[in-house]
Amino acid sequence: MRKLRPYRAAQAALILLIGGVGAACSSGADERPARRPAGYFDTQGLLDAQVQRLQAQHPGLEKRVSLRGSTPETQTLARPDWAHELQLFYQADINKPALRGAYQMQTTDSAGLTRRTFRRLPDVDHPVTEMTVLQAGPTVRELRATVDQENPLFFSGKQLRLRFAADGTLSSYQVLGQQKLVGFDTTRYVARGRVLR
Repeated sequence: MRKLRPYRAAQAALILLIGGVGAACSSGADERPARRPAGYFDTQGLLDAQVQRLQAQHPGLEKRVSLRGSTPETQTLARPDWAHELQLFYQADINKPALRGAYQMQTTDSAGLTRRTFRRLPDVDHPVTEMTVLQAGPTVRELRATVDQENPLFFSGKQLRLRFAADGTLSSYQVLGQQKLVGFDTTRYVARGRVLR
């Protein structure tokens, strides 16, 4: 199993940090306890509970990162910082008061599973374009989200996926992303994590 070389690790960390900064900037203003959430799926609550649960259980993590189509590099962490590992996924939070009425929800049931898909309305300006939550009763089994951010100088697109075991504990995650700065080539990256029990 290969270790991440410092240079590659720094590149991957920079890419994930850029995404994480957007999450930190976009979530702070709407976190006032007195304001009612939008009534969509509570992504923040799910992630907070997972971080608390994983920090208490102390599982390991196998991470695989590939940048610009390179051969994936693997790193195993015995005691990961789960708040840091899942930080990027907080960008998929659409349950904010300011987003009330911004998404259309479609629900389907099949084989004991409920799939809820939230699609952003065309005139809404928010990075999450779509989010899908798959549940078996109250237990979340999978969460997927597409997050796009764009301005005249920069484009960032990410497809996020979290998978959960039958007991509701995180089993794996995946980030497929691309970034484009004006005047530079598009950078594509893939990051996968598998919880080791």
